[in-house]
Parts: sequence; C-alpha cells; structure tokens
Amino acid sequence: MITLAVDCMGGDHGPAVTLAACAAFLTRNPQARLLLVGQPQALARLPAALDASRCTVVPATEVVAMDDPVEVALRRKRDSSMRVAIAQVKSGAAQVAVSAGNTGALMAIARYLLKTLDGIDRPAIASQMPNAKGTATTVLDLGANVDCSAEHLLQFALMGTSLVAASGKVAPTVGLLNIGEEVIKGNEVIKQAGVLLRRAAEHGDLNFYGNVEGNDLFKGTVDIVVCDGFVGNVVLKASEGLASMIGGFVREEFSRTWYSQLAAAVAWPVLSSFKNRVDHRRYNGAALLGLRGLVFKSHGSADAFAFEQALQRAFEAADKQLLQRVQERIAAAAPLALSVPE
Repeated sequence: MITLAVDCMGGDHGPAVTLAACAAFLTRNPQARLLLVGQPQALARLPAALDASRCTVVPATEVVAMDDPVEVALRRKRDSSMRVAIAQVKSGAAQVAVSAGNTGALMAIARYLLKTLDGIDRPAIASQMPNAKGTATTVLDLGANVDCSAEHLLQFALMGTSLVAASGKVAPTVGLLNIGEEVIKGNEVIKQAGVLLRRAAEHGDLNFYGNVEGNDLFKGTVDIVVCDGFVGNVVLKASEGLASMIGGFVREEFSRTWYSQLAAAVAWPVLSSFKNRVDHRRYNGAALLGLRGLVFKSHGSADAFAFEQALQRAFEAADKQLLQRVQERIAAAAPLALSVPE
C-alpha cells in the first residue's frame, strides 16, 4: 500500500475540491491509502465514497492562506495542514505529501522539515506541458529558484531525468533552454551549464540533446527542458494563459451564428480531442525534487478532476521509487558538479 498525506485545506477551494478528488482517486487506486489532513470541523462529514478502511483523518488546527508570507507559514503556523501533511512524510507515516496551497510556503516548509538530498543545493519544481506529439514535455525549474548556477542546472537535469525515467522512458532526452541552438549562444551560466551537461552525457548520466528554444517545448523536441525558475515560471504562466485564450476564443466564435454552431457540431470530435490534449488540468501535479521525501504541488485553482491528477502523479512517483532514483543518479554524477568549467 502507498500512503499519501493530503493537505485537504490548501488551494482556492479547500475540502470542497480535495475530498471529492480523494474519493475518485481511491476508486481508481485500490493499493492506495490516504491521510486526510485538515481542521476536524471541515472534515467532519466525509463523502460516502471515501473508504473508511483506507482513510484516516489527521487533525491540524491552522491553514496556510494563499497570500500568507513564507515567514508566517514557516514560523507562526506550526500546526497548519500543509506542515502536518509534510510531517507525515518525515515521520514515515506517508510516502508522499500533496498540497494545492501557497507554493512558496510549501517549498519552504518542505525544505525545512525534509532537508535536501546529498549533492543537491536547491530543490526544483518540475511539471509537464502538453506538446504537439500528443505527449508532454517535463520542464524544471518552474519558480523555486530565480537565480541559478551552472551546477544547479545540471542537478535539475539529473533530477528531471529520474522523474521521467520513473514513468517508463528509458533514456529521456534533455534540452537546455536558450536563445538559440548554437553552443556559443546564451549568457555565461548557460554556456557553463552546457559544458557540464555534455560532460554528464559523455559519462552516461543523462541523454543531452543540446540547446533548445522556447518553441521546442511545445513541439516535443525533447522530453525534458531545463531552465532557471524565473524563465520557467514565465513559460508556465504564458502556456496556461494561451490555453485559456484558445478555449475562450473557440467558445465565442462557435456561439455567434447558426452557421458557426453547425460548424462546431461537425467539428466537435476534433475540437474535443484538441481540448483534451491542451487541457492543463490533465497535467496537474508538480514534483518538488531534491528533498529527502516526496512532495507534490497541485495548482491552487484546481478543480476535483485536476487535483485527482496531482494525487495520481504523486502515487505513481512513490510507487516507482522516484526518491531512490534521484538519489542514485545524483550520487553517480556528483564528481561532475564539483567544478565549474573555466
């Protein structure tokens, strides 16, 4: 059995969404158990679909608000549902924690309680984006680290490789996000990172494709794209905005006239397939990589379907022993990250 600790109070909607998602998740995964963490009064009436034999309520008296400063979440709210959920991983009561709460607070609390793995300077946030091949491109970092060194980018590549390999991809390709494909392009950090990544590839630690540009994320040119958190977060928000804009445009255009409605009816199978492929809810669930425990972050505005996807990704990561995979890959490549190329 894989046990997940769920912060039921996190996100924009709290238990109204998280509990419904938990019920659907348990139905799909008979080998899963859940620790439902939250304020007892909010969890007093659980959905009938939540199997009592596989669910345990873990009380927490406080909630980290979406606009709480990191200092408040970390130092003052010591009995928050977010912190208690992560503490279950630290104690061994759960293999992975999932929260839709404040991203900065989640990273700070997770790093404080779980600490980073040997060989990792900074944890990174990794998630998937749909691409033109009908699969997904894993991108990291998505906002945890605004300023990164060449060694950090190498560590991100190694952790991202472990994440994607755990899903069954034997030798996932890694691309370094840059302003051009040529080796001479980019600032000094990117150039140094390129040298380290090529060394790692020669050493057999990862499958480095080379530099990639922004459009390669959506082409599916590589399986993994590595960048600093500033760039990654901008890319993430831009892609989510584009998906919403496309959906809104299609709805508006196909509701204007009877001809548009007729065209929509004829094209609906194709439109529906396209909508599913670009639906960011299907890719919800970002991994906080580099910690001594597994933590997954759901989008704060996630509905029940999206939060269920985050639970599913967390379950699969624990089942495929992602933590051990990251540890082994980082240990093997440790000598490469000890020195930055001149």
